Amino acid sequence: MTPAESQSIRDAKAVLRATVKARRDALPPAVRAEYSMRITQRLLRLDSYRATPSVLAYMSFGSEFDTRALIEHALANGKQVLLPRVDQAARALTVHVVQDLAGDLQPGPWGILEPRPDCTQKLQVYDFKWILVPGLAFTPNGDRLGYGAGYYDRLIAQCTPKPALVAAAFALQVVDDIPMTADDRRVDCVVTELPG
Repeated sequence: MTPAESQSIRDAKAVLRATVKARRDALPPAVRAEYSMRITQRLLRLDSYRATPSVLAYMSFGSEFDTRALIEHALANGKQVLLPRVDQAARALTVHVVQDLAGDLQPGPWGILEPRPDCTQKLQVYDFKWILVPGLAFTPNGDRLGYGAGYYDRLIAQCTPKPALVAAAFALQVVDDIPMTADDRRVDCVVTELPG
């Protein structure tokens, strides 16, 4: 890929990020809460979720799908819950076991709740069986537009064997096309508030 092509993809992604984020931000809070509840119910019915002993999720922020109910369900049902912690110096995510959302979390670099540094760190990527992958936009076939720093793309690239990669998003975040590069990771399925 030439530098001009690379820049063109970066520019297209930036425009798409701004467009989809504005759409998502415009959802009234009550509608977001209702859609989040529907998405959570659909996630809980996934065979891959029911079968997994561990869930690598994330704490939502801003106008994202609210992940809290899913995480609380996983904890209440004996699944090991893993959450990422941002290592800005390494431009990487570390993954930690969380047992208590009230006591184990603190605000991270961007104000997003993440595990405290004393939570047990999981070093083996083969422990990651099921990952809830964040993103701003998705296509129906699993192409993903993240927030631009590549943290999840790098984490997923290390995972062997490949875990189940699931995205939860509002239907308005599903688009026809996302410009992709070789480093961009796709998800296996995108769960929205819509049935089907």
